[in-house]
Amino acid sequence: MNTKLNKIAVLTSGGDSPGMNAAIRAVVRNTTYQNLKCVGVYRGFQGLIENDFIDLDARSVKNIINRGGTFLKSARSKDFREAEGRQKAYQNLKNRDVDALVVIGGDGTFTGASIFSNEFDIPVIGIPGTIDNDINGTDFTIGYDTALNTVVEAIDKIRDTASSHDRLFLVEVMGRDAGDIALNSGVGAGAEEILIPEEDLGTNRLLESLRKSRTSGKTSSIVVVAEGDQIGKNITKLAGYIQDNLPEYEVKVTVLGHIQRGGSPSCYDRVLASRLGVAAVDALIDGKSNIMVGVSHKKIVHVPFEVAINGQKTIDNDLIRVADIVST
Repeated sequence: MNTKLNKIAVLTSGGDSPGMNAAIRAVVRNTTYQNLKCVGVYRGFQGLIENDFIDLDARSVKNIINRGGTFLKSARSKDFREAEGRQKAYQNLKNRDVDALVVIGGDGTFTGASIFSNEFDIPVIGIPGTIDNDINGTDFTIGYDTALNTVVEAIDKIRDTASSHDRLFLVEVMGRDAGDIALNSGVGAGAEEILIPEEDLGTNRLLESLRKSRTSGKTSSIVVVAEGDQIGKNITKLAGYIQDNLPEYEVKVTVLGHIQRGGSPSCYDRVLASRLGVAAVDALIDGKSNIMVGVSHKKIVHVPFEVAINGQKTIDNDLIRVADIVST
């Protein structure tokens, strides 16, 4: 064990995701197991600046593994983008005798953490927590599986109405830059078309696909649209375009929005969060810093922040092919 390591701080930053509490719990429980101390930071990097800390031990994190969101709260911090704000954050950590930091969040969180670690030579480990699953170097991020289940359940219910009234529903899901939620939930829910940022389907092909569905006997359809898809300026205008060109369809729009972030985490997310939380503390004990702990082929991996942030995570082209085949 690194003898200089005595106390670890943990925080959550950026958008919340189901399983963050399970990750916090694992970090705290492993620090206790390793005879280390742990403090939690409320409201992410802003809490670091404002000295908003709480001492945590194994009992502090009981009964939170099943809770969505993050009990440490989360916030986006403009102050942390400035050198003065980061200096205040560092001084607060030193005043608390904190030797290392674990941050749970997405690429924005990791960007801030990397700058902070390099500026003040403090060990920082990242845990990927975002429903978008858009972090390079890890197969899955915490919250992604739960979000998929939430979306599929919602689409299943929407399909009941679509079938009952012979309607075409456009269902917008989260994914500004990544189509993982749309692609996987679309396949899982049996969508007729899936629109994602990584693939430019084009309006002509979309209309042709919907025409074929109609002539094949389908009287209702589901189109899953990632919010970052560029086929239309927005989902409402896309619906109007389809209605104008395919008047035989009655087109409706559903935007699932932030319900995708909420809810009790799935078993998979609880286990993943627990593994990564333990791995983060283990990495600090081993002298690691400026890395993300992730999972690849079911194994824990260490990924430099630079790779996690700047690397390009590709969409599963095999699954796109599957979606094309099973939607016919």
